[in-house]
Amino acid sequence: MKAQKKQAVEMDMEAMMEEYRRLAVPSAPHKLMARMAGSWTTRTRARVEPGKPPVESTGTCEQKMILGGHYLQQKYTGDMMGETFTGINVIGYDNHTKRYVSTWIDSMSTAIYYFRGTASADGRTITQESSYDDPVRGPLLWRSVTRIVDDNTMEYEMYITPKGGKEVKEMDMTVTRKK
Repeated sequence: MKAQKKQAVEMDMEAMMEEYRRLAVPSAPHKLMARMAGSWTTRTRARVEPGKPPVESTGTCEQKMILGGHYLQQKYTGDMMGETFTGINVIGYDNHTKRYVSTWIDSMSTAIYYFRGTASADGRTITQESSYDDPVRGPLLWRSVTRIVDDNTMEYEMYITPKGGKEVKEMDMTVTRKK
């Protein structure tokens, strides 16, 4: 920590600003996210009870780049267990840490989920994790996997691992661009 402070003090303000400007330029991952902008339909399969078939539902997703192409905002709308559901994900790529970062909020909780992760070598599979203290199940590790199949199809999977337990698939979703 001391070395970082010393480096910041020794770097003049213009050099610092130049570094921030360099890191703020959208890069290849941002361009890949920009290709996902548009209107989509969703087909979700949620596993709500062990040993029972998944509950299926459909919905929509509106995706747009925000803040000058720095982040992809995804707004999901649909039905979950008979109730209207809305969720917003904001995903970005941090050029400094070389990691994807995202936040998720939805209409069925008051929590904000923070995810971090990396992509496959081709950038088309993004895997992120989030720790969360679920009010019913206790501390969980959430793992999300987003696969960009092509310009018109994405697949999304969510896994949970309860503290001291084994990972289980919670849900999966196919997201298809509206024609």
